[in-house]
Amino acid sequence: MNIVCLAFLQQYGLMAQAASRRRGHLRNSYHHGNLPTALTDAATEMARQGGPEAVVLRAAARVAGVSAAAAYRHFADHGELLQAVRQRALDALNAAMLESLNSGNPLPDPAQESLRRFRALGAAYIDFALSDPGLFRTAFCRPDRPLSASVEATMSAHGPYALLASVLDELVDREVLDPGRRTGAEIAVWSAVHGLATLLLDGPLALLTDEERARAIGRIGDFALDGITAPPGRGTGSQD
Repeated sequence: MNIVCLAFLQQYGLMAQAASRRRGHLRNSYHHGNLPTALTDAATEMARQGGPEAVVLRAAARVAGVSAAAAYRHFADHGELLQAVRQRALDALNAAMLESLNSGNPLPDPAQESLRRFRALGAAYIDFALSDPGLFRTAFCRPDRPLSASVEATMSAHGPYALLASVLDELVDREVLDPGRRTGAEIAVWSAVHGLATLLLDGPLALLTDEERARAIGRIGDFALDGITAPPGRGTGSQD
């Protein structure tokens, strides 16, 4: 009888230890320091590997080690999670562009330095698209719900847009860009650079050799500068 009781107690102890480990695993899974961050981390990696289509809330919950119900307490639907990942992607693009502005040796001439920074910004944008295509596509994917803010306010909230605006302001301050041509220059420049990045990534220009690609990136900087620094009235559609 004592032997039976001893065996039972030993078995019960093993069962209790296993249950304790399971509870500990669940506590670790459910009590992240910040579950929304853990879910966004998981979804960001999905986007990096497969673009915006790869972002799935339930899959992110599995990676984070929580139930779908726990995930839905922080993100109402797929759209909210994708929006968080889009912001992460924009932040990563902004960081890459900012790093390019802060790297390199500044030129002694202020005007030439502003031109160098302008070119560096565009090159960093395209390099990010080519080196991290999943996040690049996610940064500019179509949102699931309409944006309530104005277009200008929405773009201004994006780090890349703000960085471009600051460099264009430098061009004005250093008398490279005519103040009369400053308004709306962000849209013209961004469209040109983004268009090239998209063609190199997903279009026929993906077939270019490394040398041809480098030449195309350099030329887009030339054309963008020529466009925004042309004398007022030339090529603007003015009928005066």
